[in-house]
Amino acid sequence: MSKYRFLFFFLFSFAVFLFIIASPLSAKSDGKDLNILIITIDTLRADKLGCYGNGQIETPNIDSLADNGILFSRAFALTPTTLPSHTNIFLGTTPLYHGVHDNFNSSVQEEFLTLAEYLKTFDYATGAFIGAFPLDSRFGLSQGFDVYDDGYEKVSTHKFAYGERAAENVIQNALGWVDKQNTRWFLWIHCFDPHDPYDPPDPFKDLYKNNPYDGEVAHVDFALGRLLGFLKEKNLFNKTIVIFTSDHGESLGQHGEIYHGYYAYNSILWIPLILSIPGINPSRVDHYVSHIDIFPTLCDLLQIEKPPFLQGQSLLPAIKNKRMPNGTIYIESLFPYLNRGWAPIRGFIQGKEKFIDSPIPELYNLEKDFDEANNLAEHVELNRYRNHLARIIENLSLPEKTANKKHIDREAMKILSSLGYISSPQLSTKKTFGPEDDVKMLLPHGNRAEVAMDLYRKGDTQNAILMLKKIIEEERKIDLAYAYLAEIYQNTGRQDEALEVLELGIERHPSSFMILTNYSHYLISAERYDRVIQVITKNITNRINSDPEIWNCLGFAYWKTGNDVDAIDAFERAISLDNEYANVFNNLGALYFSLFNKTNIQKYCTQALHYYKKAIELDPNHIPAYNWLGLIHRKLGNLEEAIYFWEKVLELKLDFSETIYNLSQAYLDIENPTKALDLLSRYKEKYYPLLNKNEKEQLDAFIKKCISKIHDHSLH
Repeated sequence: MSKYRFLFFFLFSFAVFLFIIASPLSAKSDGKDLNILIITIDTLRADKLGCYGNGQIETPNIDSLADNGILFSRAFALTPTTLPSHTNIFLGTTPLYHGVHDNFNSSVQEEFLTLAEYLKTFDYATGAFIGAFPLDSRFGLSQGFDVYDDGYEKVSTHKFAYGERAAENVIQNALGWVDKQNTRWFLWIHCFDPHDPYDPPDPFKDLYKNNPYDGEVAHVDFALGRLLGFLKEKNLFNKTIVIFTSDHGESLGQHGEIYHGYYAYNSILWIPLILSIPGINPSRVDHYVSHIDIFPTLCDLLQIEKPPFLQGQSLLPAIKNKRMPNGTIYIESLFPYLNRGWAPIRGFIQGKEKFIDSPIPELYNLEKDFDEANNLAEHVELNRYRNHLARIIENLSLPEKTANKKHIDREAMKILSSLGYISSPQLSTKKTFGPEDDVKMLLPHGNRAEVAMDLYRKGDTQNAILMLKKIIEEERKIDLAYAYLAEIYQNTGRQDEALEVLELGIERHPSSFMILTNYSHYLISAERYDRVIQVITKNITNRINSDPEIWNCLGFAYWKTGNDVDAIDAFERAISLDNEYANVFNNLGALYFSLFNKTNIQKYCTQALHYYKKAIELDPNHIPAYNWLGLIHRKLGNLEEAIYFWEKVLELKLDFSETIYNLSQAYLDIENPTKALDLLSRYKEKYYPLLNKNEKEQLDAFIKKCISKIHDHSLH
């Protein structure tokens, strides 16, 4: 904790102490004894719920919350992506203040006080149970939680497939935590299921086969039934404030956007908000509210002082059917700007008007046109709207202007300095934009890239390639086209062409994290390790500094070029960012095993064993670690141990040919040729047609060797 943060906590805690002594609210009250449950459902449109008027999807559990609670009919997210929206909720401030504008370009700094940290000062047990990678602990929202369970399967981010887990698994772990609590608690449950790709489990897949997104919504509602049933069964529901919302919606083709993250229309920013509060009668509130109002509302409900930095307003007056002043809701969509160099989108909602500032500005009357079909901007003088937006931005921004700077601790600074990164220049960002940079002009090209990739997935590789090449020729600002075209080339064995496309992509889009990560991985696949080092160190950004996958790639490249010292530094930097990343521990094990092979120094063997075992502890299905442990024990002469680990490999992956031969040889070495023959025969029966000529000859020769050994044994 910095000295400034310590001072803030001291002064603020003292102020709260005085407030509690002096305030009549300090008397024992129901509000102060309540638990708190916040449920956030990823990518959930408000109009997909029965309580918001949808009659096509079964959502009885969420509807029951609304029937017994307060439903806010006009609640808005400030941002169209997951991490910023949750940061808005749990810090009670806008991105202008906390600096988190996108899923992968920033993280929550330690200097900011989260809702979980604040509630801990009032003796709440705090637990969070997370459904997917965008809210991984590495991004900073874990601050203040006693338990931050983000135990989904870790995946390499270069694949751009989020690690996630089903709502049932998230809820099961959360209920286990609640059952152990003997004091009041604050619980956050995040379910990712409605996010694309839409693939609900049965029976929802069949019931909503023509609308899989709807099936995901029905599925997550079903999963929530267990949560709500548990709370009622344990007599906790009437002792708990339940807040239900989503981080943002989903366009589903509205306004020409397939998913979300680009525009700031109501199809994405309009979200459900339901509060179930013991002792308060159900009602419907039509006042315009937003995510940043949740934190101050909870403070009033719990009768605790509101931190002075909060930028939202308490909804308690509206909950009690009292009038509230019309506030201003700041909105933004900066993913296209930060990741693709397109024009930024910023705006506000005030009264019934919504202004979106971009090279092609937009103005809507939400009372008459909530679906934003009729842009009034060309008929109105916009200077007063732009000036008002400028004042909003100035008033809401953090005065010190430090929110966008990535916090780097002393150890990380030492590593970065040793690798020569601190002096690297930051990439410049374009400041002036014209209509050609407007998201509305560029997104159709991005949509075509998605269509091309869909063609490839359906088997039409040739037309997918032609379409992506045409997009690159027509509009060089679509980084997605480079990444997709390279992926197709890589997957179809055209590695040189994949690298050529990404070389052009990194030249035209030096700030594209997607292109950089794909390029780094493909270069490693091509064993061009010097180029990996060159590309990563040349394109340093805050995103790279905070991404363990990039550090893992860099460490691997250093190791393969013989630079063990910098490799270890890079791997350790990756672990400092994510200490549950099994691949990094496996790579460190491989590095130390190679040092042991070169030097025969025992401490390197000990370190290799430690890191491999750590990889398996984190991921019990981590095949390479088991394989390497087998190799180490064979080198040490521990054949029984080697056999144990190689058998584990084959339990997980029978076609791991290297292990097949190592294990068979080990069985021969311990005079068990029958076991070796059985193993090789099963392998041959299943995979022989897939082998090339040399591999078939090698396998047949090994089988012949085993048969000969068995024959020799029979003679004796």
